[in-house]
Amino acid sequence: MKLEVDRVTKRYGATTALDGLSLSLTSARVLVLIGPSGGGKSTLLRLLGGLETADAGTVQVNEHRLVANAAELQNYRRQNGFLFQQFNLFPHLSARRNITLPLEKVHGHPPAKAHELAEQALDRFGLLKHADKLPSQLSGGQQQRVGIARAVAFSPEILFLDEPTSALDPEMTAEVLELIQELAEAGQDIILSTHEMGFARAVADQVAFIAAGKIEECRPPAGLFDSPESAVCQRFLSKVMRY
Repeated sequence: MKLEVDRVTKRYGATTALDGLSLSLTSARVLVLIGPSGGGKSTLLRLLGGLETADAGTVQVNEHRLVANAAELQNYRRQNGFLFQQFNLFPHLSARRNITLPLEKVHGHPPAKAHELAEQALDRFGLLKHADKLPSQLSGGQQQRVGIARAVAFSPEILFLDEPTSALDPEMTAEVLELIQELAEAGQDIILSTHEMGFARAVADQVAFIAAGKIEECRPPAGLFDSPESAVCQRFLSKVMRY
């Protein structure tokens, strides 16, 4: 995975979410975004996923130059998988149908192929016996696993995860983090934001610390966590890793 983000600014009204942010990675499998709440992690993730466009600056992901062209952005988004803090499952559809519907409507698979891919994804994540249940009949961890199954059922180029465990209790958090780590070890390119520092250290090959709309530093996890260079990163880690 190759990323080139050059002096990107993104504003929402009077709020500046990203302030001349730059990032250059020539090779990464798993990029983890960390930093204080409101620092810009989710906005950068949405820009890299083509869900938002920059007000200024340029964004390139692999060979994709992300510009404010609706058709090109839609085509780019179709190639990637997304999972956000909210599970975003269709409440009136079964777990299986939550997966087959986008495979048919977004990716153009015939129903039989969509069913086959959904069954494979459900089986991969231990969900086959829950395939006919509605989201309300599943635990939070199971719902999030269905969301991940839906996001990877079509073999996405990149999997984007925004705080995927924020709504889960500790046991379900561990379950979902183990699943994401398995995906990374299987070769899936992933960009995710998280407040789970131990997980970031274990799964990432690059960690970017973002605060006040800028990347203060981006390095392999051992270097960033053991000897942060920026004062703001030092302060942040001293707080979140105290206990």
